[in-house]
Amino acid sequence: MKKPLLVLATHNKHKLVEIRKILGPLPYRVVDLEGFPPYTVRETGKTLAENALLKARKGVRRTGHLCLSDDSGLEVKQLKGTPGVYSARYAGPGCSYEDNNRKLLRVLKGVPASRRTAVFRCVVALSSPDGKTRLFEGRIPGRITVESRGKNGFGYDPVFIPRGGDGRTFAEMTLAEKNAFSHRAAAFKKAAAFLTK
Repeated sequence: MKKPLLVLATHNKHKLVEIRKILGPLPYRVVDLEGFPPYTVRETGKTLAENALLKARKGVRRTGHLCLSDDSGLEVKQLKGTPGVYSARYAGPGCSYEDNNRKLLRVLKGVPASRRTAVFRCVVALSSPDGKTRLFEGRIPGRITVESRGKNGFGYDPVFIPRGGDGRTFAEMTLAEKNAFSHRAAAFKKAAAFLTK
């Protein structure tokens, strides 16, 4: 019998590769939005959970299938929790990952290591065609570097050193190493456990 579809409501190919690895084998055929009519979602939520739900619910309406989406944010204590929900567009509309990282390092210039603490958070939303939704959260504390390091990963990976690691940034780790304890891995592993019940 053909497995039912589980749609990852993202156009971000880097994220798609990472999430598929984290989810592992599921009783679903995991696909992305390619092959469905294109649409956009305005991330107007005030929290990561609100944005994740917006994307998952819109995905269900547009595809007709069970949908999984997430929103992640970097919360820097010295900056009172910013960029937070605005992490993806911290440097402005249409900015790149590099733009965001450059701005963050510029804003934190001269701040000592002891005050560069941050938390990476990820909230995953699961939405089904019958209107039911569930949320799963993952978080990992760490600190911000003084310069970008590493070529792997995406987003703020080159400037974030997770607590409990060996001093490398996420971007200096392999995908398998990062997925062993990242915020996104923690959230999606919880979702995978729920989906395999």
